[in-house]
Amino acid sequence: MKESNLIEMRNKIEILGAQYQNILQEFTILKNQFLGSIEVMKKLPGYKEVIEELTKKELELQAKEKSALENLKNKKDNELEK
Repeated sequence: MKESNLIEMRNKIEILGAQYQNILQEFTILKNQFLGSIEVMKKLPGYKEVIEELTKKELELQAKEKSALENLKNKKDNELEK
């Protein structure tokens, strides 16, 4: 491989590395902003009640999904037995 090709590849790799570092920094900033927003929301009135309600709804949804999957599995098993 020619030296010029190797130099070009090295330069491209360095550029990709710098872009990767920038993305990591931006991700860290976003994470910190998100965590700060969560802390602010925790101080809002009614936060605990909303979390309890959302948790209850999520558990109900998971139970329905589990039941639906079990029904599909049972239906498939019954069809295979015939």
